[in-house]
Amino acid sequence: MRRPPQTISVVTPVHPASIPYLADAYASLRDQRLPAGWQWRWLVQEDGQTGTVAAALPDDPRISTGTNRPGGPGVTRTMALSRAEGSLVKVLDADDRLTPDALARDIAVLTADPTVGWTTAAALDLLSDHSTVRMATDPPGGRLPAGTVHRSWQEDAYRLPVHPATLCIRTDLLLALGGWLALPASEDTGLLLAASTVCDGHFIDEPGLLYRKWPGQMTNQQAHWSPTERADRIQVIESRVAALARLGIGPTSSTPQGR
Repeated sequence: MRRPPQTISVVTPVHPASIPYLADAYASLRDQRLPAGWQWRWLVQEDGQTGTVAAALPDDPRISTGTNRPGGPGVTRTMALSRAEGSLVKVLDADDRLTPDALARDIAVLTADPTVGWTTAAALDLLSDHSTVRMATDPPGGRLPAGTVHRSWQEDAYRLPVHPATLCIRTDLLLALGGWLALPASEDTGLLLAASTVCDGHFIDEPGLLYRKWPGQMTNQQAHWSPTERADRIQVIESRVAALARLGIGPTSSTPQGR
């Protein structure tokens, strides 16, 4: 009897300013080549209830749309999990694009080693002139032992050594951690640091994402860099990591291995 396909759920939160970029995000997902027996589902969630996001998407049965009361990216991402299928969840922001075979590389790592709970990959900044620039802080490719990402974040003025917008994570691990933090920003940093405290990850040296730089992105807004708010976000993230450590939830615990 033929086995049902395994699924990787791709979560994309959308606010109105990023709607024009959805077509590029979809094209990069549509063109992914997956290993035999795998399929993707695209969970597109509007941070609002206007219906404009669903109207902007193509007719593709692999796309699932939803809405929620305006609550920011963390709330919106987590609400999308109500429709998640399969053992893996991949993040894809609405204004970014996957590189060819990015999902296949994530799947290959996570199916080969059940002790790895998550992956990140190299990212290329996509500039307005269509040129790309690679992050200078990328670590060597390979295993990232639990705790190493957090230590690097602390030592480098709270800048991550890997890009949270490239995260692929086991669904059960994501759910056990409570999804994304309900913060106005840095919710993806908070999830990555929590996951990297609980279990080992893996950095894929080959670029997996084109990270678009444009004036409307949330990290370009003045409020994002408010010293008071940024300090509060960092404190919440640090407190979560410390609580996981105090509770003894770490690499000696069993890693969630999917459904």
